[in-house]
Amino acid sequence: MEEQIKGAEPLENERHELFCHEYLKTLSAQAAGEATGYKNRQNAWDVLQREEVQERIAYLNGQRLKRVDVDADYVLRRLVEIDQMDVLDIMDDKFCLKPISEWPKVWRQFVSNIENNEEFEGYGEDREQSGWLKKIKWPNKVKNLELLGKHIAVGAFKEKVEHDLSDPLKELLQRASGNTLKPKG
Repeated sequence: MEEQIKGAEPLENERHELFCHEYLKTLSAQAAGEATGYKNRQNAWDVLQREEVQERIAYLNGQRLKRVDVDADYVLRRLVEIDQMDVLDIMDDKFCLKPISEWPKVWRQFVSNIENNEEFEGYGEDREQSGWLKKIKWPNKVKNLELLGKHIAVGAFKEKVEHDLSDPLKELLQRASGNTLKPKG
């Protein structure tokens, strides 16, 4: 007999099934509740707390992650790509920006904002372009390193706690190792 995977079967209550799908769109019980016709947040929260709904949401989310092929390894690879971004990849020897078509793919994907402003001197017909102001917002490298370090496989920020017990405390703990404290002497 095959073991059934929890959450694999659609829920018998069609409204709860729809709630699960709506919940995955926003991760908001309130929004999922509104989309499925629940009158107030409490009703949506009550549905979300049901064991079969939790199992179904977990299963559907796992299926979604498989479809888009996103897992911890993917996230780690992308964090490493950000860490290895070099500003010289998008600038020439005169520190001018190269055309975007010449940028490496990683830069085109992770730059979050580009501003181009023309600067002029003079007024009216005497106005002449004096330069360009170009601003680029790229990923926060410190935050990226923090995320890399926190990644389970890297473990750079795992705290190693060593307990150095002084003699009186050590003695107390040794005496307390049974169910009750034993009197000294």
